[in-house]
Amino acid sequence: MKKLWNLGIILALCGLMVGNAQAGDDDIRLKPYVLALKSNGDFNEIVASTKEKLANAGFEIVGEYTPYETAVIIVVTNAELKALAAASEKGGFGAGIRVAITHVGEEVQVSYLNMGYIFHLYRMDGEIENVVQQMESALGMEMVFGSKEGLEIKKLRDYRYMFAMPYFTDLDELEKFDSYETALEAVEKGLVDNSAEVTKVYRIDLPGKKETVFGVGIKAGDGGDAHVMNVVDKEDIRSTAHLPYELLVSGNKVYALKGRFRIAASFPDLSMGTFMKIRSAPGSIKDALKAIVEKK
Repeated sequence: MKKLWNLGIILALCGLMVGNAQAGDDDIRLKPYVLALKSNGDFNEIVASTKEKLANAGFEIVGEYTPYETAVIIVVTNAELKALAAASEKGGFGAGIRVAITHVGEEVQVSYLNMGYIFHLYRMDGEIENVVQQMESALGMEMVFGSKEGLEIKKLRDYRYMFAMPYFTDLDELEKFDSYETALEAVEKGLVDNSAEVTKVYRIDLPGKKETVFGVGIKAGDGGDAHVMNVVDKEDIRSTAHLPYELLVSGNKVYALKGRFRIAASFPDLSMGTFMKIRSAPGSIKDALKAIVEKK
């Protein structure tokens, strides 16, 4: 019993206690990312080995994205995560795990989303512990990062950057179609037609539910991935796994998270001064995503 108690204390201090917010757990603090490892090895070899580790651990690789020369992002999911997403309202936003390999100077960093953080941020239902443990077993865990103090679970589940900023539920409804199937067709076609501005990274269909999430890379403009990250991602350990953005088809409607929520949640310690440097990015991101499904 003493060993279990000590283990619980260690996990809490590391910010990795996840799952349902039970009584007494609301003050646990979580951070958005996990650093799996740092290496001086060959970048391409580390990308290849990361994919192999994920596949061997039973994860399905659904997409890969190179937002700029120094980074590769791999997006994975599995049956358990898809089932959790399907059981949650707009849970599709949390159906994929973004894994980043980033070249920083002479160092290569492998990091990924802390799915406990995402689970609570997106107000998901059920238990996420198994998925968190599977990721840690597959890639490792040196430290959690992305916020100096972390965010309490009760604040994560009701997160907004500051007064008058959006909550998770304040989604951008981008377009409405006659049916779920018509909406999916429109997204697929729009991603092709707008390939000069955006790129399709992945698609995850949720089981037993008319809900599908697409990962979308944004190539240019004030909301372009490289432009935004060049401003906000300045720490020694990079938060590359912020990318890409999501486009959610739920029923016959297409939604996106508001940029001011999505960026702030990925960089919760971001100063208002830095935020102001990308003040036009949220609108630009919305415009890029809306152009994919906008009816001509």
